[in-house]
Amino acid sequence: MTHLVHSHHHADHADGSSLLGKNVVRISHDETRRLLLRDNDPRRPAPDETFSDRRTLEIGGERVELAWHGSNHSPDNIFIHFPDHDTLMLVDVVNIGWVPIYTLNLAGDVPGYVQAPATALSYPWKHYIGGHLGRLGTREDVMLHQQYVGDIVEQARGALATVDPTPYFMKYGQNVWGAVRAYLDAVTDIAAAPVIEKYTGVLAAADVFTTSTTLWVLESIRLDDGVGIPVHA
Repeated sequence: MTHLVHSHHHADHADGSSLLGKNVVRISHDETRRLLLRDNDPRRPAPDETFSDRRTLEIGGERVELAWHGSNHSPDNIFIHFPDHDTLMLVDVVNIGWVPIYTLNLAGDVPGYVQAPATALSYPWKHYIGGHLGRLGTREDVMLHQQYVGDIVEQARGALATVDPTPYFMKYGQNVWGAVRAYLDAVTDIAAAPVIEKYTGVLAAADVFTTSTTLWVLESIRLDDGVGIPVHA
């Protein structure tokens, strides 16, 4: 083995890099190097070479195209394309056959995460490597994930537009955070219910993780898009 490409800096994907020794050339996005230097973990040595937007590797007769299309699961998560093998690798976004785990696969950037499958589908490929779950994905798997997340976004926007926060603030009075929690829990439950019903039996764990993901999505809609945030003079 001569080269190692980091998908991103998280320990569940980069841990153990040190076992490969010093003769391996480690390659990553610029931000991955910055974050690994920050974390100062000897098991995850900082990469030797970095790129900012795109880089093509020619190694052992194989071509590998690396690209960063913006923050998604993490600020440094990259797209790794193997054009000669009709394969795309994008980890921790689409869980093949499953819904995302807690809070949209612990997404650091919800708008970027929501956009990532469309970016993935803009590449030519037949096989998808998503990480973790042990089987290759198809374009249909990525589109199903995209549909699932799109339904959550639609339901969250609808619930934010229709659930009146007034009764919750009247009930809790000066306990503002109690009111916020009750209101957001109600909006989340209303938005998540039809998605859970639709995808149970279609995507594994739809009944387990959809509620936490819906909360994360609607909070992004509130905070990133400004929907449902009252403005006080």
